Amino acid sequence: MRKVLVVDDESSIVTLLKYNLEEAGFEVITANDGLEGLNKALEEKPDVILLDWMLPHMDGMEVCKELRIKKVQIPIIMLTAKDEEFDKVLGLELGADDYMTKPFSPREVTARVKAMIRRSGISTEKKQEKTKEEMYTFGPLQVFPERFEVLLNNEVIEFTPKEFELLVYLIENKNRVLTRDQLLSAVWNYDFAGDTRIVDVHISHLRDKIEVNSRKPHFIKTIRGLGYKFEEPKS
Repeated sequence: MRKVLVVDDESSIVTLLKYNLEEAGFEVITANDGLEGLNKALEEKPDVILLDWMLPHMDGMEVCKELRIKKVQIPIIMLTAKDEEFDKVLGLELGADDYMTKPFSPREVTARVKAMIRRSGISTEKKQEKTKEEMYTFGPLQVFPERFEVLLNNEVIEFTPKEFELLVYLIENKNRVLTRDQLLSAVWNYDFAGDTRIVDVHISHLRDKIEVNSRKPHFIKTIRGLGYKFEEPKS
């Protein structure tokens, strides 16, 4: 049974999400403030965290930031009543993988949680597969999709689930120009209402981690007016 941590200080939302997620077959643990949520995330090691933006003691952004500092790569879906572009991008910059704006339907939340588990490569079925390990090598860069691991100059580089998924998708479409809308559809798998800055933020994170000089990238190229392309550097 997959485990979901719900962190929200509104008891009605916690009750609603807990009921619907349990009906969908998930084990649900809850927390009512940020500090409690952080501790339960570290102790319980859930498969997905539903994390409210505004929380007592420690807000959702601080919880998210602290988890990423501690190298905890559990997928995080931010829950926020705010709808400004700045809020969305800030959450993603601090390490969240997704966000949902209140009010939302329990069915949509459940669908997002299932998609996050499936697409982050932690589903039971994927772990039970016994296939030959695939590896992509581009000079000093090595990417292992099945292991959720990236090596640069033989050193492990930490990625959030969405960053890793985006990198793998770019590599699988090597030398092909991909628009921001295509990347939104392929990696996030639902409508972000044209908020393509989400893609730009994640591309920036990837460059910071795999490029020698993020301002002069060798791997992930910007194609002005179109989108992005992954290229294998010429030797």
